[in-house]
Parts: sequence; structure tokens; C-alpha cells
Amino acid sequence: MSEPLRLFLVDDEAPARTRLRNLLSDIAEEVPTTIVAEAHDGHSALALIQAHPCDIALVDIRMPGMDGVEFARHLARWPAAPAVIFVTAYDQYAVSAFELAVLDYLVKPVRAARLAVALQKAKRHPDEVERLEKSALATRQHLSCFERGRVLLVPVTDILYLKAEQKYVIARTAEREYLLEESLVKLEAEFAERFLRVHRNCLIAPGAVIGMQRASAEGEKDDFWQVMLSGINEHIPVSRRQWPLIKNLLKHGG
Repeated sequence: MSEPLRLFLVDDEAPARTRLRNLLSDIAEEVPTTIVAEAHDGHSALALIQAHPCDIALVDIRMPGMDGVEFARHLARWPAAPAVIFVTAYDQYAVSAFELAVLDYLVKPVRAARLAVALQKAKRHPDEVERLEKSALATRQHLSCFERGRVLLVPVTDILYLKAEQKYVIARTAEREYLLEESLVKLEAEFAERFLRVHRNCLIAPGAVIGMQRASAEGEKDDFWQVMLSGINEHIPVSRRQWPLIKNLLKHGG
């Protein structure tokens, strides 16, 4: 007999989690499972799942704070990430919008037979990162950073700039820097309305700009402009190509 699948339940409604537990009991002979932990939102789920490794996460889509789509995107970047099955109250037509981003989905009220099929399918799940990134509904509210065996969540609204450094991207807040294992190009595409490119290797939050100043570099004939950002002393160089755009931004007050 194969080892039971380790499951993690994430739903902000306790009755929904209870129903899933009951259904899992009903299909135990067909699909043996064990529930390693439960959480009521994406934030607490990310904290708990580090201490409770699982094979499959059953995740509600609509939750306060961090929804299921964003939680799944953070989770998909983990080494040996579990499969994710979304659970939703939407009908099949509404759920079709999520199909690029999910391995499978269950519509509430979940049926035992459908749950069994989804769990069997999840045993053979492929890498989900690319499909999650392509989802138009997957814009994140946080970026995740792996640090000393922990996952740190960085609110996008706190980020002053994103700068590419070799194989990492530095996310700078007023308090500190975070190293992200992400592509600056993909971050620019995902957060096009939030960040503005000022240089080939740097995006800034326009709302954090408090001014500009001229600077010069050794060996360069012409001066260049630097962006001054709220809360930090560091100044960000602006490329000549991007200067007209930044100048227009300041002229119109961001």
C-alpha cells in the first residue's frame, strides 16, 4: 500500500475545511491521505507549511489578506513545491479564467468523486511556476525572499526600487534590502503599473520619488541625473534614454 498523501488545507471558512476533512474520510480507501496542517489565509499558510511539508495543498481562491492565487505563486517557487488544487465557489465558467494558473480546481460544494480524481491527478503534477506566472489574475501583493531557511514576504507597496544584480534582484524598502530569485524583466511586466524603468537594470516606484539631482562620473564628459527616493540616502542613476520619461513624470507630479 502506498504512503498516504500529505495534505495542507487553506480556507478562511472553518465549515469548508470541515467538509473537506469529511470528504477525505469518505474516499480514504481509494485515496489514502493525512492532513498535516490547516490555515485560514495565505499569510499563515506560508508560515505553517514550512514546518509541515506536504504533497498537495487544497487552497481556497478568495481569502482575505493574501488570496489563493498569490499563495500558490509563492509556493510554486519553493524547492520540491507541493501540487496546488484550487477550491472555489465560482461555477465552471468563472473558473475557466484560472485555468492557466492551476493544476486542477474544485467547485464548491466539493463532491467526493471529483476530489478523488483531483488528488490522483495531483500525484503527477508538473512544474507549475510558468503557468502561474502567465495567469492574468496572479498579480501579487507581496514578493517572497528565502533567507536563512525562512520565507520572508515583502509588501509590493513598501518597495522603493528593484535592481538587477547578477542572478538576483534586490528589492529595496526604507528598512532594508531583500534578495529575490526573480527576473527583472518578468517583474516589470507583472508590475507595469507600479514600477518604472529608469535604467537597464533598475525599476523605481514613481510615488517614492522626491526629487532629482545632477551627478558626474569619472571619465564621462557629460553629467547625468539621479533619482532621489523617500526614506533612503541612496540615489538611482537615470539613463539618457529614460530621462525624458522621468522628467515628464516629475513635471506632472508622479
